[in-house]
Amino acid sequence: MPRRLPHLDDVWPAGLGRRLGAMLYDAFLVIAIWLLVAGLHLLVVRHLVGLPAEQVGTSAAQVASLRLIMLASAFAFFAFFWCRGGMTLGMQAWRLRVQTRDGGTISLHQAMVRYLVAWLSVAALGLGYLWVLFDAERRSWPDIASGTRVVVLPKAAR
Repeated sequence: MPRRLPHLDDVWPAGLGRRLGAMLYDAFLVIAIWLLVAGLHLLVVRHLVGLPAEQVGTSAAQVASLRLIMLASAFAFFAFFWCRGGMTLGMQAWRLRVQTRDGGTISLHQAMVRYLVAWLSVAALGLGYLWVLFDAERRSWPDIASGTRVVVLPKAAR
């Protein structure tokens, strides 16, 4: 069940620069997760399956399984943070939050749609994120498709 997020009256739509900054931070985290996943995959293939080192990564099944696990682990990272509090670690650094249009946490279904459309946005040479520059509400393709929005949070009071 979505919970209501704080600071709803003090937020404004996020621009492209902040989004890209948060995406860069999160990319480093996802790469670290992928390195761990690839290492675990290598251990499983070498020791549990019993393949010699020369045959690791040579079959289509090994490559496909690693890619699928990498995509699933990246989705798990984003879905956990987006559904829990609306902010990944990169988004926290840039004071961004993803939320529903009425200010609640997003659902797992919305997180899945955001994740899939984000890959599509990047595959379209970033056009899905450049869309923020042309949309009156500063929405990207993932925002539009999932019915969510990314907002900037006010600075914490001292």
